[in-house]
Amino acid sequence: MKAPILSAMLLLALVGCGGDRDAASPDREQQATQKTYQWKMVTTWPKNFPGLGMAAENFAELVARMSGDRLKVKVYGAGQLVPAMEVFDAVSQGTVEMGHGASYYWKGKSPTTALFTTIPFGLNAQEMNGWLHYGGGMALWRELYEPFNLIPLAAGNTGVQMAGWFNREINSLEDLKGLKMRIPGLGGEVISRMGVEAVNIPGGDLYIAMQTGVIDATEWVGPYNDLAFGFHQVAKYYYYPGWHEPGPTLELMVNKQAFSSLPDDLQAIVEVAARAINQDMLDDYTARNNGALKELVETHGVEVRPLPDEVLAELNRVTDQVLEEIANKDPLFKRVYESQNAFKTGVMDYHKISEEAYYRARELK
Repeated sequence: MKAPILSAMLLLALVGCGGDRDAASPDREQQATQKTYQWKMVTTWPKNFPGLGMAAENFAELVARMSGDRLKVKVYGAGQLVPAMEVFDAVSQGTVEMGHGASYYWKGKSPTTALFTTIPFGLNAQEMNGWLHYGGGMALWRELYEPFNLIPLAAGNTGVQMAGWFNREINSLEDLKGLKMRIPGLGGEVISRMGVEAVNIPGGDLYIAMQTGVIDATEWVGPYNDLAFGFHQVAKYYYYPGWHEPGPTLELMVNKQAFSSLPDDLQAIVEVAARAINQDMLDDYTARNNGALKELVETHGVEVRPLPDEVLAELNRVTDQVLEEIANKDPLFKRVYESQNAFKTGVMDYHKISEEAYYRARELK
């Protein structure tokens, strides 16, 4: 009987000690979990724009639900708080806590930023997610953004995009010369070497730019978004494939001090919510693109055409040239590109006997 009595007394003593400690000195961690946070997020997209714009809204809703409203994020579309192309600086400087956009918009800060959205003939969405989360890509991305006081998170992907809308037919390399086209990132640098004047215009201004002849061609995303923007009203020809954006990853940028101010559980919620919308956006586009394409063709008479093989081959050749030149000038770009390219080589070997082989087999009857 002595052993049970001794155990009971010891338990009561421990409970008593715990109670005295809590009463005398409230747990700071418990206080942190009771604090609420009000954040602002600025985006490069129009407010509530289908797909791209809704990712930020969905993120904010998820964070509020998972945190029991301890962390609330108010989303501002492009131009509502800051212009689309000033999102990076606003988050970096701490004017707002978060931003949602695409890292290749910031190539003026560093050419390496483009590698974390997409590069011509690079990784598709599935491969980008694999490289970022299990191939060392995320560590490199954080290293790149560290001097800018930012923490990046993957937060959306559209899958392989379309090559774009053109107001003239593209039957050869010659047909590209003299075009003025909206195309950002490394794709713009590549195509500019083939006689195209590449410009970067925010998405909300593209329709007017095409309508008024400021530009002759534009890429945006794919049927789901392009139908919503009404590009079929200002251009006749819709070309594929999206050689320049095979798997564009969107980003959440978080101000480093703001992120550090959160308790561990809220930091985890931010990270998990970003992962969720990263996949959710890809699911959304996969589900909606085909229906939108049918409407463009069957209702609006859009002509969907493949880029000629000679054009794709030359774009591929020039891409290698551009990437090699940048890598020779920028050590960090070279290190990230080599990591990404090594991952691509390996995953392509497997995909030849998995994804690609299955696509071919599915067509056999």
